[in-house]
Amino acid sequence: MKTQRPLSFRPLFLLTTLLTLLLLLHQPITTHSLIDPTTFSTASPAQATSNTPTTTTYPTQNDTEFIRKSCASTRYPDLCFHSLSGYASAVQQNPSKLARVAIAVSLSKARHAAAYFSNLSKEADYGADRRVAAALHDCFSTFGDAVDQLRDSLNQMRHLVPAGSGETFRFQMSNVQTWMSAAMTNEDTCTDGFDGVPEGPMKKDVFDRVGKVEGVTSNALALVNGFAAATATTNSFP
Repeated sequence: MKTQRPLSFRPLFLLTTLLTLLLLLHQPITTHSLIDPTTFSTASPAQATSNTPTTTTYPTQNDTEFIRKSCASTRYPDLCFHSLSGYASAVQQNPSKLARVAIAVSLSKARHAAAYFSNLSKEADYGADRRVAAALHDCFSTFGDAVDQLRDSLNQMRHLVPAGSGETFRFQMSNVQTWMSAAMTNEDTCTDGFDGVPEGPMKKDVFDRVGKVEGVTSNALALVNGFAAATATTNSFP
């Protein structure tokens, strides 16, 4: 036999539910997904929960065309524009910011590739072909080095010297160019271990992934070189 609840239970339950919903609606909403592509960092909770109204900045046609024109000097202009045009409102027409965003995109791609090779190499350890396992371990190692070098490049670009410090600026940009070149070499070295591995879906996937990361890294280096050359010529140090 069911126990009958007092009739007063339902109004009390409804009142409690209503009060809970009202409290939830008035709680501040936080987010950790706000990314500044020019610094490749996450916005602080204080910024995310600020009551100050935010203004959305939309790219102008000149901002987008600046990226298209800059990408024309890279090895893969279509890939360059496709991967960077989404940041036009942040870059505007600033070559330093464009170079930073390009490096940040390369770093993100390299990180994903390193994680992919890490997982794949663990699976290959249980396979019969030791050449494949060794090649994948090499890829994980070389991409790990590339990630470090791209991270160093991005950090250096964030801390360029103030206006007028010509020699220091050139030294800093030389560091970035050296690290970016080394990152490209490490990415390319990944595929060397597959020379004796038969063709197949896994090998093709590895080569495709490496090619995409190499492409964005090559483009980033071209934009860095262009920024360094133009800045040295005009003496307009950031």
